[in-house]
Amino acid sequence: MPQHWSPWTAAFAARLHELGWIDGRTIAIEYRWSEGRPERIAEIAAEFVKRNVDVIVTNDSSAPAIKQATSVIPIVFVLGNDPLGTGLVTSLARPGGNVTGLSSQQTETDSKRLELLREVVPRLRRVAVMVNVAHPAPLRQARELQAAAGALGLEMVLLEIRLAEDIAGAFAAFNGQADALYIVQDALAVANMARIMTFALTARLPTIAYSRDFVSFGALMSYGTSHPALFRRTADFVDKILRGTKAGDIPVEQPTKFELVLNLTTAKALGITIPSNVLALADEVIE
Repeated sequence: MPQHWSPWTAAFAARLHELGWIDGRTIAIEYRWSEGRPERIAEIAAEFVKRNVDVIVTNDSSAPAIKQATSVIPIVFVLGNDPLGTGLVTSLARPGGNVTGLSSQQTETDSKRLELLREVVPRLRRVAVMVNVAHPAPLRQARELQAAAGALGLEMVLLEIRLAEDIAGAFAAFNGQADALYIVQDALAVANMARIMTFALTARLPTIAYSRDFVSFGALMSYGTSHPALFRRTADFVDKILRGTKAGDIPVEQPTKFELVLNLTTAKALGITIPSNVLALADEVIE
């Protein structure tokens, strides 16, 4: 897990440095990793509350448990799937309470990923969707994805996971009966990026994800926000809080820029030719 997050946390620390917060001198940044294990989140939250830290930065799947542990310490979530739907905030414009952050997911991007898959994968009919059903945000996204798939005339089959140990079984259960794989954003998926992509490539499944990090591990493509950019922006939120602004007074921000990343090496291995119109849209091409 730490190695997957390191480019993002480095962007966060670098932006804080630009804002005058120097790790080890004017601020102390401490990292804790749940590694996709839900029980660790409560332990980490309890530790931070006991130590009375100034701000907690977390992903959205961990945020509800941390919010449950404290209504006082400011919480800034990043990679938020659905902060309103999960009850993290009562309003995007005025979150209230002690929570704010950055949403990285909009419903339109689900449809856009499916449309891209349909453009690239010949005769796409059935899409396997890997989702961590132990958390409400990715599960809600999967339900919205079901509606988007139906509108495009695609069939969806869920590969349900709750723990890293479920991944092999999920791939075995659907037994290759899909034309492509869609990975729903979640900390568990990030923690097991290499494992998921190993199974997907072995099954010769063209895969689309929300982050270019999956593409570097062999996914065919990704479409989503720039994670380093989100983490840099998170540092601005933390800066405001450390200078006295209440978390609940900082509006939740939604993404405005999305990146398309393609892996031509994977495309060649799968015998897929990326259409020229999709290539022209790409922000980055890995060869």
